[in-house]
Amino acid sequence: MSVAATLAEAARPFLGGDLPVRLRAWDGSEAGPVDAPLVELRSPDAVRRLLRHPGELGAAQAYVTGELEVDHDLEDALTQAFSVARERGLPVRPTPSAVLSAVRAVTRLGLLRPAPAPPRSQARSRGRLHSPLRDRRSISHHYDLSNEFYALILEESMAYSCGYHASPSVSLEEAQRAKLDLVCRKLGLEPGMRLLDVGCGWGSLSLHAAEHFGAQVVGVTIAAEQKRFIDARIAERGLGDRVRIRLQDYREVPERDHFDAVGSIEMGEHVGEGNYPTYVSVLARSAKPGGRVLVQQMSRTGRWPGGGPFIESFIAPDMHMRPVGETVAYLEHGGLEVRDVHALREHYVLTVAGWLERFEKNLPRLVDLVGEEVVRVWRLYLVGGSMAFRDGRMGVDQILAVRPGGEHSLPSVRSW
Repeated sequence: MSVAATLAEAARPFLGGDLPVRLRAWDGSEAGPVDAPLVELRSPDAVRRLLRHPGELGAAQAYVTGELEVDHDLEDALTQAFSVARERGLPVRPTPSAVLSAVRAVTRLGLLRPAPAPPRSQARSRGRLHSPLRDRRSISHHYDLSNEFYALILEESMAYSCGYHASPSVSLEEAQRAKLDLVCRKLGLEPGMRLLDVGCGWGSLSLHAAEHFGAQVVGVTIAAEQKRFIDARIAERGLGDRVRIRLQDYREVPERDHFDAVGSIEMGEHVGEGNYPTYVSVLARSAKPGGRVLVQQMSRTGRWPGGGPFIESFIAPDMHMRPVGETVAYLEHGGLEVRDVHALREHYVLTVAGWLERFEKNLPRLVDLVGEEVVRVWRLYLVGGSMAFRDGRMGVDQILAVRPGGEHSLPSVRSW
């Protein structure tokens, strides 16, 4: 029996049936449906990784190292795999005899050796969960690749968050500008008002609020590369009197009862479940009574609140998401009055499509900057993320609240 046929037979009890894809092994043999997406196992190490980490993590490790290749549209292949998994109710528990038979099969193929070391691109989290030092390391793993790397994927404003797409034909640039306008309008920004931007990224909201709405902005980030980038843009645009960026953990923000408005765009996912009440308290106490607070945040239901083994291992270590209703409850328990929840899930599919288009267009330069392995990590990340929003496994929402205790200017009828 060929290598591919042996692997297909050994995997059958674990997959609840035949292979969902066409499999080509390192010896050139093939098995599985001929009309399905083709997956190549280019090295026995791909199987060793899957034996060490069955499921998503092992497959991701093999993919990013090039030991596993998808000779088809990656989204189509992943869609097929997810569809079959849902239909068959995977994972299934194989019988002891099936496990023994699989062990014998991989032994005959000489695969029962230690798996290779984890890929270089895989995060190695150390220290107490969500301590300031560990958070800085986790953020640095993802955000400090280089500003040039992100500039080749994001659009001019460097907004690394969901855009606001009036239609599928709207450009990525227009959608991000519309999102920033939307956030500023929801926050009621006017010239001279003070805005705190918590987790300011590359400064898209901070700069937009100052330049187009006349706000006085303080932004905080723990990513040194981001601060350097924003400081350069502040100087280029002559906004030094309106925008100040601090290299500061959100827990160290000292102001109380100070800002007219507080915004935090897709940062709350990174603070962790245990620290989320602290995060909310910082947002609430920083706003003056009657001030508005806007949180844009991703949501997730079911298992893997961190996004799944691949995301948690390669992209955003220690991230935690929850259903949007639970986030609303946290905000309310933290003393804020929630006024609006605006779901944007379908918008993220379009935003990621724009990022993917730029990613593929700039592929040679991206490889030069970070290497083939990191590029493969990002292709899997972008394609998989788009599918998660498409299929409803993840969402993203803008939650608008006010701090009680003072008059607020939020209109009773709102048409943003």
